[in-house]
Amino acid sequence: MNSTPKTALRDPIRVASMDELKEKGSIVVNGHDGPIAVFHHGDGQVHAVDNRCPHMGFPLHRGTIKDGILTCHWHHADFDLESGCTFDLFADDVPVYAVETRNGDVWVSGSRDQSGDAEYWRNRLREGLEQNISLVNAKAVIALLKSGVSFKDIAETGGRYGVRYRSSGWGPGLTILTAMTNLCGYLPRDEQILPLYQGLTHVARDSNGQPPRFDLQPLDTENLSFDQLKRWFRRFVEVRDSEGATRCLLTAVSMDSEPALLVDMMMSAATDHVFLDGGHVADFINKSTELLDHIGWEHADEVLPSTVGQLCAAARSEERNAWRHPVDLAAILRGANAALPGALASTSNGYAWDGPGELAEVILGDDPQATVDTMLARLHDGMTPLQLSQAVTYAAALRIARFHTQNEFNDWITVLHTFTYANALHQALKRTGSPELIRGVFHGAMAVYLDRFLNVPPARLPGERATAELAGETDEILDAFLTELDTQQQVEPAARLVYRYLADGHPVDRLFRTLAISLLREDAEFHSFQMLEAGIRQYEELKGRAEADHVLIATARYLAAHAPTQRALNQTAQIALRLNRGEAIYEEE
Repeated sequence: MNSTPKTALRDPIRVASMDELKEKGSIVVNGHDGPIAVFHHGDGQVHAVDNRCPHMGFPLHRGTIKDGILTCHWHHADFDLESGCTFDLFADDVPVYAVETRNGDVWVSGSRDQSGDAEYWRNRLREGLEQNISLVNAKAVIALLKSGVSFKDIAETGGRYGVRYRSSGWGPGLTILTAMTNLCGYLPRDEQILPLYQGLTHVARDSNGQPPRFDLQPLDTENLSFDQLKRWFRRFVEVRDSEGATRCLLTAVSMDSEPALLVDMMMSAATDHVFLDGGHVADFINKSTELLDHIGWEHADEVLPSTVGQLCAAARSEERNAWRHPVDLAAILRGANAALPGALASTSNGYAWDGPGELAEVILGDDPQATVDTMLARLHDGMTPLQLSQAVTYAAALRIARFHTQNEFNDWITVLHTFTYANALHQALKRTGSPELIRGVFHGAMAVYLDRFLNVPPARLPGERATAELAGETDEILDAFLTELDTQQQVEPAARLVYRYLADGHPVDRLFRTLAISLLREDAEFHSFQMLEAGIRQYEELKGRAEADHVLIATARYLAAHAPTQRALNQTAQIALRLNRGEAIYEEE
């Protein structure tokens, strides 16, 4: 643990005479950073440490010293008194303070030199990830943010660790970390702690017990074009050869290919087949690129290959019975693929975009051929691919907003998968404009069709009449929302509160923060993190339109359906915050 050199005291405090300290064994003094325990032990040795056990705050002066090792009695963590380092990693290291003897009196530094704390806590964060210790991760995030380290730098540590030490590649933990890093951009610095902590904790859990992922090398050639590498990449994905696909991708990265080209390469392969792994593949690829937006595309050779294994191994929905019978959706999509070039090549006849609502209602219908025909007609009329994608994504959000609670609980995840898939395709289209990705938009529309029975009967969207009796002030509504989520299945009350908040024109940034609080206090599974982040992203895409409010209503309904939980993760985070503030967790101190 970083400490003041023993030869120089900072803000010195007289403890007692050496004889008095020897008689008592330990004395506690009040330092500038909190209580300091000064110990006399062994053959006249004197050491000083922060009196609060770094694990849970138990007063260490009530511990036991034997052979230079201090044992905390609460959870039996052992510490080296000289350095403060722990022998039990769950407990973290304890800060030490310099001591001197002056004319028979013992003096101690009243404060520590904290100039090296940022590097110390970076190392502790890596150890917390390696050992899967949530409390250490929480304390590291708090200390790093407090010392001025940006949330993106903290995410870089977790992201690079996650792609290196998970042999199975990109997974839910990295998705949560990226989603929460995106969320940090909407939050003040002191509210970035919980999203980063949650993301890092899930990365550590996902990696725990897994072997590392070993690097492959790019092809040793400079004579390949990007287009050829893209063709090869898709060929190897087609035959499920992850090694060949990875080497093609790494070669494209080594050529300093533009990010948009790399996204196009990967997403084109992901849309060569239909709705891979229930939408997860497209979302994971999209999240890997969003992580690189935060930590820098110079890390593309580390991050992007982590998604290739699942891309190659994924279940292809055209092979599933639900996509082939009673309606052969794969055949409908083949027809759409054949018609796409002509629809995209047509000259606009002056089509005017009036939002996604009208087309979304067609997509929500029960005739998939009519849906595809209408989408092709809109493209032919001049609708842009992004507008088409926006309509599909909005339709997927409406499936959640209208999801009836009479359905089986797990079906929430079914409609969630379609929404996050559609959002991922939309974000990728924004990056690339690639016509090949438009195939994926049609896949998303068919997934919306398959979800139709989860809106039978459809839950009604909240209206003015149903919300007139609700609290009307900003804080009242937000507090009421959090209170509702203290009880299970408050789906409709939560939706009405969000509707009322938006209808009254209250600041949406406050609502974002409240939705974040409602999620981050829970032991949420990763789909809830996906829902919050994608919901906010799509609200921003549609801001100023009624459709935007419907997306946040969908988000609120999903979060309310999955709350409350045991909230153990948040309890750990609150312990870390209280320790950082110097509060007494052990009340009898």
